[in-house]
Order: sequence, then structure tokens, then C-alpha cells
Amino acid sequence: MSKKALTFLGLALILAGALALAYQGISYTRREQVLDVGPLKATVNTRETIPLPPWLGGLLLAGGVASLVMGIRKSEP
Repeated sequence: MSKKALTFLGLALILAGALALAYQGISYTRREQVLDVGPLKATVNTRETIPLPPWLGGLLLAGGVASLVMGIRKSEP
């Protein structure tokens, strides 16, 4: 990999790890139709969260720092 690619990958992984640690999950809203009788329709919005474990954020941060260091060291002769 080139120096720029490793540096970009490292920064992206650091950002992803920081976001994973800060938010600790991905939330989304699911709409479900519960009643459909003629012209009468009822829906329910359900907010669900996919949890992200803290070790995943730490792993992303560590990988990002390692990629960043490798990208910086690769430029030295």
C-alpha cells in the first residue's frame, strides 16, 4: 500500500472507532403496518438499535493508529 492509502485508512479507522465508542450502537426506525381494514390503516414506528460492543471501537482505534504509524514510517528512507 502507498503512504497516502495507509494514512487515509488509519484516519478512517480512528474516526470509525471514536464514533463506535461514542454512540455504542446504530439506531434505526422500522415502520410496521398493524391494521389494514378497508380504508382504515394503522402503522407503528419501532425504534431499534444494533449494539456495538466497546471492544470493537477499541479495536478500530488501535488498527487506525497502527495504520497511521505504518504510513508515516513508510515515507522514511
